[in-house]
Amino acid sequence: MSFASLGLIDQIARTLASLSYEHPTPVQAQAIPAVLAGRDVMAAAQTGTGKTAGFAVPLLQRLTMDGGQVGANSVRALVLVPTRELAEQVHESAKAYGAGLPLRTMVAYGGVSINPQMMRLRKGVDLLVATPGRLLDLQRQNAVRFNAVQALVLDEADRMLDLGFSRDIDALLALLPKKRQTLLFSATFSDPIRALADKLLVDPVRIEASPANTTVKAIRQWIVPVDKKRKPELFLHLLKQHGWSQVLAFVKTRKGVDALVELLEQKGISADSIHGDKPQPARLRAFERFKAGEVRVLVATDVAARGLDIDDLPAVVNIDLPIVAEDYVHRSGRTGRAGASGEAVSLVCADEVQQLAAIEMLTKQTLQREEEPGFEPEHRVPQTNAGGQIVKKPKKPKKGKAERDARGDAKVVQEDVRFRR
Repeated sequence: MSFASLGLIDQIARTLASLSYEHPTPVQAQAIPAVLAGRDVMAAAQTGTGKTAGFAVPLLQRLTMDGGQVGANSVRALVLVPTRELAEQVHESAKAYGAGLPLRTMVAYGGVSINPQMMRLRKGVDLLVATPGRLLDLQRQNAVRFNAVQALVLDEADRMLDLGFSRDIDALLALLPKKRQTLLFSATFSDPIRALADKLLVDPVRIEASPANTTVKAIRQWIVPVDKKRKPELFLHLLKQHGWSQVLAFVKTRKGVDALVELLEQKGISADSIHGDKPQPARLRAFERFKAGEVRVLVATDVAARGLDIDDLPAVVNIDLPIVAEDYVHRSGRTGRAGASGEAVSLVCADEVQQLAAIEMLTKQTLQREEEPGFEPEHRVPQTNAGGQIVKKPKKPKKGKAERDARGDAKVVQEDVRFRR
């Protein structure tokens, strides 16, 4: 199947070919015709399977074919995303897909000056990619109007709810035209998201290009039990042992991120970081250095679990397990993209057994355990299974009780022998 066979115009088909997009992925093959037909869509697909092209490409074509000039401070298509990194990624992809088309696109998010964004909106924008908070700021300053919005995309909507954007989303939805095309794209769909979809979508095309909440099969996943205090030491050991050219490492706290980066640099390993305390330009610079191969290890909090599109990333290491099980799917999805292979290893301490059980229940798999010689934990990590259960070993009877039971058994045997005589 070719992209042209999906109903795309020659200009877009040629652009995709120049970007080495040879054949549509399953989600693209199902979503593109539906979006071109003006249908509402609810699509679930694994991270790295081409969701962005699934909605951006047909939207760009519809905007082009509809023609017409966009009014001052107006927007024709709106894409909402949960993080700055994902906003940048989606916008860069949209610009690439729309090369040569007579369309204006832009991106808006917090952490940077709002003034350039306000200036850019004055001429109007065909497609705007934005985070909910910054978009509301722009609307409150009368920098953007929504009366011309034809299409709304909620990308990674489950993450937006996880990050507490539900009120912002409700406020924005109240400002949008009721008659519009609405698309929901995500790697995972929780019950709250399904409820939101039922409220927003009209007779949607439902797409499940792969089972929900699953990880890419090409990724080798395993866990290494270890005591919490020895995690940094174990990470350095694994880095040397496996010889990974690059690693994206996830740590729970910003303080933990900075501490690991400092340790890596002390060991002569090039490293950089992304977390919420860093200014957006610094976060983008760290990501670009990592993509360019200037940095071997990028250490991040879950702010980077979604939105970092990295080709041929060999490994993701969870120094700490995520609090939200769905984030494990998105973390591991940074490797093994577009059919490539990859590895996702998690360093798990006894305190994280509940999180481990939740991840295994969500993904319906029991992660393989591989103890690393010399790093066997003093505090054992209880066994878990794909049912989300923590398997407790039966308690050994106390020594005194065992001896009493043994003496009792011996007495019964002696009495039985006497009786038989």
